[in-house]
Amino acid sequence: MGGLPLQNASPAPVVSQVSVITNSTKESKPKKKICCACPETKKLRDECIVEHGEAACAKWIEAHRLCLRAEGFNI
Repeated sequence: MGGLPLQNASPAPVVSQVSVITNSTKESKPKKKICCACPETKKLRDECIVEHGEAACAKWIEAHRLCLRAEGFNI
């Protein structure tokens, strides 16, 4: 068997490369534009504000903010 000796193989660089990839994925930008993210909560928020005013729609406004944060936006 003329392959590379197993003693020279080191798993440490592979582990560090995987953790770097994982960290960069978490810190990456959102995949969508903010105007296109969370259309369901955006629609409910907007309809509520038009019909009842901003002060009466805090629940829907906060729901939309939470959705945007879950999508990766920092708001």
